[in-house]
Amino acid sequence: MPAVTPNTPRQNDAGSPVTRRTSWAEAAAAADAAKPAGPGPVPARLPASAQPDAEPAAPVAAVPGRAAQGDAAQDAAIPAPKTTSEAPTFRRSRPTVAEAIADSPVPDFISSPGLFVKEQKPRPVGGFRGAMYKLTGGAWNMGPGPKQRQEDELARRISRQLQGSYNTAILSLKGGIGKTSTTVGVGLTLAEYRGDAPCAIDANPDSGDLVERALGEGIYQQASPRTITDLLENIESVDSLTALARYMHHAGRLHLIAGEQDPEVSDSLTAEEYLRIRKLISSYYSVALTDCGTGVTHNAMSGILQSADNLVIAAGYAVSGAKRARSTLQWLASHGYEDLARNAIVVITDKDEVSNRVDKDAIEEHLAGICRELIAVPHDRGVADGDLVTLDVLKPETRRAYKEIAAAIVDGYR
Repeated sequence: MPAVTPNTPRQNDAGSPVTRRTSWAEAAAAADAAKPAGPGPVPARLPASAQPDAEPAAPVAAVPGRAAQGDAAQDAAIPAPKTTSEAPTFRRSRPTVAEAIADSPVPDFISSPGLFVKEQKPRPVGGFRGAMYKLTGGAWNMGPGPKQRQEDELARRISRQLQGSYNTAILSLKGGIGKTSTTVGVGLTLAEYRGDAPCAIDANPDSGDLVERALGEGIYQQASPRTITDLLENIESVDSLTALARYMHHAGRLHLIAGEQDPEVSDSLTAEEYLRIRKLISSYYSVALTDCGTGVTHNAMSGILQSADNLVIAAGYAVSGAKRARSTLQWLASHGYEDLARNAIVVITDKDEVSNRVDKDAIEEHLAGICRELIAVPHDRGVADGDLVTLDVLKPETRRAYKEIAAAIVDGYR
């Protein structure tokens, strides 16, 4: 078979002139020149049989660069485009798949992971729903019931992330009505649900027993008896949490600063000294509770109220206890602490299990209108005995009351 080279001249049909192409570039240029001038490619025409109203064929234009070759050349010519006033309109009934994908928004795998994962119901705990979940191996998940949803909401409020450090003062005008037990119970609850450990400070001028109620008197006596006085004497050397831990006691994740036990020294804590302690604590703890002791006029009280973000007023169901709680709020409002009084949380502890002659509802109604929230702690021997307070031995109703107090405290941190 003879070889044909690109430069070999070829004889065209019917004596056509010989066109010599010396390179592929020239061939491409000649092909570009042969294309009809116009705004775009000419659409392919349907066969005559497929056109319902076929119009007479329009004159055709000869291909540039070629001479007219009679009928054969006319048949091979390219039809000339129609010169109409309007350009032909092309419409699609629906977009292509590529256009649909291009126009659709791209999902964000980072900020919207829920678009790609089915949401699952929380696991029910306890009750009929929890039993059915365990019995079916998780196949039948009815979700948590109303009680569990309330507990989960309390936990969410308590564990809310905070920006900065906050301080809550727990005070009363009368002793023995649940002030210290409330501090310990709420502190342990905060430690249970929050990611950061809380701190409780015993600023009671009357030989407070905050640490004994949190650790037990036996354990406290065996521990290093460092108090708030020792911390004040060495406060300039405390420059880290490790150094501060030497002056603190730990009840689980609740960190405590013990009050002074010597009666001759305990009442000497001044407002300036307390503010120095508070400033140090704020560097390492986001939540602090201060057990203020009885009364609102002792030396450190002005510093405590000055640095407090909210208050817990301890009260009892006895008539005298309710009156003192109201008097405390009135004193605060009239001495420049109106915001603290308005946003205070009144906690009524049924510590002594008062007789049926006392109208508890009337006492609660009497106090509810002058504070932000009123929470009742039921009678519980784990609180009333005045000994060690641990959450494990408390009644479920008592633990729930402490959760409500802790949630209300964190809600007040704005």
